Amino acid sequence: MKYRRLTKEQFEELHQEFINFLATQSITGEEWTKIKTEQPKVAEEEMDIFSDLVWEGVLGKVEFLENIAPQQMYLFKIKEKTIALIGLKINSSSVDLTTREGFSWLRENLMSDEVELFDAEKEVVGEKNLNIFELIEKGASITKGELFKYFDQLIG
Repeated sequence: MKYRRLTKEQFEELHQEFINFLATQSITGEEWTKIKTEQPKVAEEEMDIFSDLVWEGVLGKVEFLENIAPQQMYLFKIKEKTIALIGLKINSSSVDLTTREGFSWLRENLMSDEVELFDAEKEVVGEKNLNIFELIEKGASITKGELFKYFDQLIG
């Protein structure tokens, strides 16, 4: 398995797509029920293959990610061969960027000494989708990139 198996909730969300996936392998609903009970290992393999297909489709479309913690923010832009990063660190434990108040504080104090802003770019090593997946597993969320674009203009 290349990524990780989808959660039960994700499988429920993609129920019809999974049925279509099984159909492409000429597995009917009756056969699937039989496989699950008589060949659980085969059933798990099918679920893993489907999960990887779903992840490949999703990861291939990702352009921006963000990971926001109470005192840090990491904004990523996925490019052809590199991943650009804009990072922000708050040197005050009383500010929490995960709250509305913390974000308001950041807007008002962006240029203060308590805010460190930096950017970097690294070459993608190995498969790009695996790099993206690792960032998601570490807490990043897929976004439309509004924050990245905003800060990119600011430091550009």
